[in-house]
Amino acid sequence: MHNKVLILDFGSQYTQLIARNVRSLNIYCEIQPFRISLEQIQSFAPKAIILSGSPYSLSKKDSPKPNEGIWQLGIPILGICYGMQLLVTHYGGTILPSNKREYGSAILNIVNYNELLAGLKDREEVWMSHSDAISCLPECFSVLAKTDKSPYAVIVHQKFPYYGLQFHPEVADTKNGIKVLKNFLIKIGKITADWTPSTFISESIEKIRKQVGKQKVLLGLSGGVDSSVTAALLYKAIGKQLLPIFVDTGLMRYNEAERIKETFSAYPDLNIRFVDASNTFLSRLKGISDPETKRKIIGRTFIEVFEQAASEYAGVHFLAQGTLYPDVIESASPIGLSATIKSHHNVGGLPEKMNLVLIEPLRELFKDEVREVGTLLGLPDSIVQRHPFPGPGLAVRIIGAVNEEKVRLLQLADEIFISELQKNGLYNRTWQAFVVLLPVRTVGVMGDERSYDQVCALRAVDSVDGMTATFTPLPIKFLQKVANRICNEVKGISRVVYDISSKPPATIEWE
Repeated sequence: MHNKVLILDFGSQYTQLIARNVRSLNIYCEIQPFRISLEQIQSFAPKAIILSGSPYSLSKKDSPKPNEGIWQLGIPILGICYGMQLLVTHYGGTILPSNKREYGSAILNIVNYNELLAGLKDREEVWMSHSDAISCLPECFSVLAKTDKSPYAVIVHQKFPYYGLQFHPEVADTKNGIKVLKNFLIKIGKITADWTPSTFISESIEKIRKQVGKQKVLLGLSGGVDSSVTAALLYKAIGKQLLPIFVDTGLMRYNEAERIKETFSAYPDLNIRFVDASNTFLSRLKGISDPETKRKIIGRTFIEVFEQAASEYAGVHFLAQGTLYPDVIESASPIGLSATIKSHHNVGGLPEKMNLVLIEPLRELFKDEVREVGTLLGLPDSIVQRHPFPGPGLAVRIIGAVNEEKVRLLQLADEIFISELQKNGLYNRTWQAFVVLLPVRTVGVMGDERSYDQVCALRAVDSVDGMTATFTPLPIKFLQKVANRICNEVKGISRVVYDISSKPPATIEWE
């Protein structure tokens, strides 16, 4: 049984960053909505609890609060920003809107050292983001550090291992934030760092074998990181009992089916079923320009094709999916539903009427952990380090209606861009890169003749989790080379532009 940390989420945009930092210390943690019951908390048996920040204010009624029983568990508690204010108000302190709102970088001045701040300098750069402040600190707390605008920037309860941070240790702008978290968990919480990719693999194999027995397991294999690592893990656990199905939608990357065959050729007895449904998908998308309509058509068609292929296997009881931990977190919003900007890029889940038991072996992992597991399982870097690819495929990278010729143009242009990134050592220096085909034709000159061909846009972004992103400043000479190759080698495209939009306000994908 692993030592575990519970993160109670009060709606902060940084909550996933807390978990990612804790996991980076090889300590297992889970994020749960703040409203979970004391019984659920006790069943989880955490060694420590972290209270996240929040967009809400404790100076207003109906602000979110945790179950009061957490204060009687006798385990270390760390409150971050709003979490710190919860700690203060529980013991009778006062929180009021501040006329000295802090947002951005600040200098933390340590006035009293203890285990939480071990290894830090007297002055540390931290990241603040709060409009409320402690106006009255309970007498049972001591001050460990302050900033110019926050006299109570770090506090500790004089009797219990309860700590409060007004700043955010989980963000990169807090230079030694990971050290603070490590001190809290290991020095104060006495938590053993026993959560590693290798232990995850061995435990997962044992769990899968126990659950599956001698039954068969279906898997939708797409060639992306998540489904490929899921396939490798399941194969290591149950071998030829795994039945992967690859549905070629006609909207895949260049030569995708051939690349999957090559990748998994090293797996004896792994019989991948390849289903070419490209004509079905393209015919149903004919004349459809609306992005949401395209997504829904692709989702419904995928389910239909997959169901048909699955029905040809007898005696199958399990269906595997490459669900990751961020998917699990986002399906359990702590406060309420957020506005739908667009449907999720992953193709929707298969219908319940298939009567299959779901296996999601990666549902405890973040993307970086999945990549580590994939490497340990022996998958090549070309798969493990692959950029994200939308479930609807190239249909949402072709602006407007989709047809076979547009797919062909986009596949060729995208292949040039990606291959040049790889050849120039730039592929792993950007989080995601791809080409978008625009519904625009412009005049050009090809040789001595006038041309009137299409425009494509190159897109490359730097991101951690896709929630926010900035464009990758690729070298101008590199972009020029890619543009020249596309215009010279892809007949039908005569102009290339580079998208320098950030998210927000733009999204990463264009549709």
